[in-house]
Amino acid sequence: MAIQIVMDRTGDSRQLFDPNDARELAKAEKCFNELINTGFTAAVRTGPGQVSRIRSFDPNAEETVFFPRLVGG
Repeated sequence: MAIQIVMDRTGDSRQLFDPNDARELAKAEKCFNELINTGFTAAVRTGPGQVSRIRSFDPNAEETVFFPRLVGG
């Protein structure tokens, strides 16, 4: 199972999906694109203590974390 974690001002929400299920994979990719298009930043774990920003859906990522756009003042 893979997971998409969406961080927001209320905490986080999590969506589990099976990357071997075409329907679940399509739903996860749609969610990814919607979040990116609304300004979220996506990152995946690349190793112990390491993350990398991604700009397109990676069906092989075990964990994708989405961070909202930061607003300065």
